[in-house]
Amino acid sequence: MMIGGRHSGFMSEINVTPFVDVMLVLLIIFMVTAPMMMQGVDVTLPEASAEAMAAETEPLMLSIDKQSRVFINDINVSVEDLHTKLEKILSGRSDREVFLKADKEVPYGTVVRIMSEIKAAGVEKLGMVTLPVTQEAATKR
Repeated sequence: MMIGGRHSGFMSEINVTPFVDVMLVLLIIFMVTAPMMMQGVDVTLPEASAEAMAAETEPLMLSIDKQSRVFINDINVSVEDLHTKLEKILSGRSDREVFLKADKEVPYGTVVRIMSEIKAAGVEKLGMVTLPVTQEAATKR
């Protein structure tokens, strides 16, 4: 007995319409969520106080006082002569690093000018000398 006509075999064609519908829905979902995943995550970074660095040789200390006078170790130097003096001092040293210590009342532009003179003299490492954060300053933040 034959039901449904002459062909009693299985249907060998795949119906792709539901497959295409699912793929389009997934495509839309990924297009909407992709920009959201590109954003960064807010994190609170840990705070730490830096330990003092151990120096094998006596560091070259450059200081700027309240009156914007520049000192190499304890010797007063004009800003115009700073470049040449540093080149002469650093020519005899193996390490070309300088530590800069500036008064907090010195204008920012003066400090930047001195930093550019230091870098122009061929200094490879420039360290900034600061005081550690006190307990009062930490609680005011």
